[in-house]
Amino acid sequence: MTVLLAGCGDLGTEAGLRFAALGHRVVGWRRSPEKLPAAIEGAAADLGSPTLPPIPADTTVVVIAVAADAPSEEAYRAAYVRGVAHVLDALERDGVTPERVLFVSSTAVYGDAAGGWVDEATEPNPGGFSGKVLLEAEELLHSRLSGTSATTALRLGGIYGPGRTRLIDQVRSGSAVIPEDVRYTNRIHRDDAAAAIVHLATLADAPAPVYVGVDNEPADLGAVLRFLASELGLPEPQAGDAGPARGGNKRCRNDLLRSTGFNFTFPTFREGYRDVIAGNGSRHP
Repeated sequence: MTVLLAGCGDLGTEAGLRFAALGHRVVGWRRSPEKLPAAIEGAAADLGSPTLPPIPADTTVVVIAVAADAPSEEAYRAAYVRGVAHVLDALERDGVTPERVLFVSSTAVYGDAAGGWVDEATEPNPGGFSGKVLLEAEELLHSRLSGTSATTALRLGGIYGPGRTRLIDQVRSGSAVIPEDVRYTNRIHRDDAAAAIVHLATLADAPAPVYVGVDNEPADLGAVLRFLASELGLPEPQAGDAGPARGGNKRCRNDLLRSTGFNFTFPTFREGYRDVIAGNGSRHP
């Protein structure tokens, strides 16, 4: 099986190494392909450009895993909407019809649920531009490949792991603030996110159109910060005005993903952050 990773940054590289370990040929599109490990065939590509490299004729799976260059609506639109469109244009150009196309999306499409539960059956209600743009990209993917390829949007929570240590850094620097209200957050370790991509792409049965990719425990941000301070042997952060909630206050269910047989290496933030603090894993270039 040939897998094309359209966007091969940290998450895409981790997924690519896992595909390669299963014996698949892996092609990775990246602006700096020379940074990719040898197990991934690199090709120079900018998904924001309509001129993309040739797609191998035997490509069975396409994973679109891009990231915006800046936290602005235009940067998001360039990365996600135009990026998806350009990949689909390249598939048409080369006459390649993959069996599956997986788009890495975000739980931002749900917006704020006031602490309530959301899952795949919940109607998206994005509040900010990021969720709106990602939802538009999802709809573009599903509509353009309807009836030809199985399309899946994997809506990931906040990714943490090697090189993704924002909360740890805040606790260490003393800048972390425990919100005065209960504020639910949803996250997934980078390794579990990559494993979920590979799992869904290689399922015996066709995957569903949407999966929520979060770990087993939506967690109050204050509880996470207290846990990190304890693990690091540092004073508990002060409570106060923590500003607006990143990603909205909601609890995401992962029941559908787990029903496919997927098992988490890091089922909650506790196992995952302990692993990060211990310095395990590697950060890909």
